[in-house]
Amino acid sequence: MNGFLNIYKPRGMSSAHCLNKIKKKIDYKCGHMGTLDPLACGILPVGIGQATRLFDHLLDKRKTYIAEFTFGYETDTLDLEGELLSKSDKIPILEEINAVLPNLCGKIMQIPPIFSAKCVDGKKSYKLARKGIAVDLPPKEVEIFYIKIIGGEAPAYKFEICCGGGTYIRSICRDIAHALGTFATMTALERTASGFFTLENCIHLDDFLANPNPQELIIPSDNPLHYQKLVLNQLQATRLLNGIRDPYDLPDGKYCVYCESEFWGVGIIESQKLVVKPYVRG
Repeated sequence: MNGFLNIYKPRGMSSAHCLNKIKKKIDYKCGHMGTLDPLACGILPVGIGQATRLFDHLLDKRKTYIAEFTFGYETDTLDLEGELLSKSDKIPILEEINAVLPNLCGKIMQIPPIFSAKCVDGKKSYKLARKGIAVDLPPKEVEIFYIKIIGGEAPAYKFEICCGGGTYIRSICRDIAHALGTFATMTALERTASGFFTLENCIHLDDFLANPNPQELIIPSDNPLHYQKLVLNQLQATRLLNGIRDPYDLPDGKYCVYCESEFWGVGIIESQKLVVKPYVRG
């Protein structure tokens, strides 16, 4: 059994707990991509069987979030789980916020929250922070495609954010506030899209668990991929499995490789030679 599930994780549950419920339901190995904190809800892509090997090919996809940022205070975790760190009486108006948003878009250097899974000398940053150990995380390049205000009123505004993988929404909250000379905390978060996986093709966890035939909800492994197809005949496929690297008159790059109608995995062609890595078969 290989494929994906597009699960809508409810608020108040960890991604690991959500995954454990899915494993128990289908009785098969699986893994999730893109952890959502317990306070967040929304899209949680889940790979089943060997489809988890394809996660690396999905990491560069755009993600979209709806976030609520409440101005006037900042916690040490930058969300509701933390302890109060700083307060300010300055609550920005819409025009002030809109004026600084363009500076936070594009490819920027972003400092991750200290309460994150980033590693410092081999240890998780959040574990060090919980012990009161000072953590100094270096900035990392991320890409933010757009940030726009879609609702709310002072002091809590609702934002829609589209960004690349590895972006911390809590850091965006912090940076918007600091640019305005004040503080803010992320008080709600929903992921509405993660590449191929969107609200339109998701299923709520409770509905999935209640379905008597959950296998029918599995998305084929190749559906989220958009590489050009490379279809092998039986002879070509057998030779490939036997380590014989036949030449293919195709440009260098990545391909979705099939043996006739069966999806085998992602292939890479370099100098007309094909290597399938990873295989997603059986």
